[in-house]
Amino acid sequence: MGRFSQWLRRPRSGAGGDQGTGAGAAGVREDLLMAAAAAGFPLAPAAYPSGYGCSCDRIGCPTPARHPVSFAWQTQATTDPDKVAQWLRADPQANFITATGIIHDVLDVPADAGRLALERLGAAEVEVGPVATSSGDLQQGRMLFFAATRGTPDDEDEWWPCELDCHPETMDEHPGLRWHCRGSYVLVPPARLPGDGHVGWVLGPERPLPDPLTLLEALTDACARFAGSDQDQAAAWPLGR
Repeated sequence: MGRFSQWLRRPRSGAGGDQGTGAGAAGVREDLLMAAAAAGFPLAPAAYPSGYGCSCDRIGCPTPARHPVSFAWQTQATTDPDKVAQWLRADPQANFITATGIIHDVLDVPADAGRLALERLGAAEVEVGPVATSSGDLQQGRMLFFAATRGTPDDEDEWWPCELDCHPETMDEHPGLRWHCRGSYVLVPPARLPGDGHVGWVLGPERPLPDPLTLLEALTDACARFAGSDQDQAAAWPLGR
């Protein structure tokens, strides 16, 4: 984890970090992916940007550079560093996804709401686990809060299946929140998105995974605050990193 910690201390351009080019950047990228695997995040290869489109063969791909390359990604996902290194050698440009609902869930919120929640959680001294952000892409930025998976609780009323992730706007009490659990996935940093987009760590994968319920109130409150606000109202809140 030492090289990962050194990377976090480097000056970076942008929220997701400047991934750069060449052999040095490839080494840093491999270190970050290996750190995620070492933290227990099951990884599988994903598509990557091709111009403003996707490396997959699908015409008009609806999620360019954001999806696994194999339909068998759930059984393919692994923490084996040798397998991850093999995938990297086979396709050095590939993004990677991490399968949720095995070791971790991910609470996925709009970036502005995520920054506000992160500040409030810090002020309340609530332990926050790994946090990633997507920025600079062609879509609205998102912030991903990694937490321990709830698996399949005995009380199914409290378990949110991943199908709900597709239509968060229908959930009035949790506007903009997506809870990735069993059967879902997210991109794991570092990842490239079409245009100048990227996914990077704000807080790294070496952090312990918290119970998602300790984060939920701050995240839902922040989502609700931004759901009906205009840009002037949003700007009134200091959302520094």
